[in-house]
Amino acid sequence: MSTAVLPTAPITGPLVSLRAPIAADLEPLYEILLEPEVAFWWVGYTRERVQQEFIDAVEVTRVIEIEGECAGAMFVLRGEDPEYPTTVMHLFIGTRFRGRRIGEEALALAIQHEFQHGISRITLDPNEHNDGAIRSYERLGFKRIGVLRDYQVRPSGALEGALFMDLTRSDFPDGPPLPPRCRPASPRRQ
Repeated sequence: MSTAVLPTAPITGPLVSLRAPIAADLEPLYEILLEPEVAFWWVGYTRERVQQEFIDAVEVTRVIEIEGECAGAMFVLRGEDPEYPTTVMHLFIGTRFRGRRIGEEALALAIQHEFQHGISRITLDPNEHNDGAIRSYERLGFKRIGVLRDYQVRPSGALEGALFMDLTRSDFPDGPPLPPRCRPASPRRQ
């Protein structure tokens, strides 16, 4: 995989901004990666690893920001071979930001950007037991392709599979639509 053509300016949606990482993101990202529900899937992160994989990797990392606050991050890994215009994405969101489809909006914005730059296929590979992420990706339009067996070494040493999923530009020529938001109930008419 090579670097993606990530924008220098943030990509902004109704709630989410995707931007390049800065030094001040180190602690918030590290704290999110320590949250039990995040650390269960994103295993073994130290401050040094966050620095190396997120902060220093500005060519492939985008911070997911909500109202000026770091809410998570994503990797955008574009393949080098123009014959196979595919980008792989990975993301995590802090638990207190969940339930508002922030991850879906972040993915939709990133996918729209990739499609505008010639990519025709986006792939994800969540752990096959990560039901919440899988449901979220399917709502966005991703299709189940198959299981990548013995894909991830878990903290116990056991191997688990990943669900290989993709979304293509032929599914959504301009990228997937932004997710609908839960709207407050309208007042009852008397």
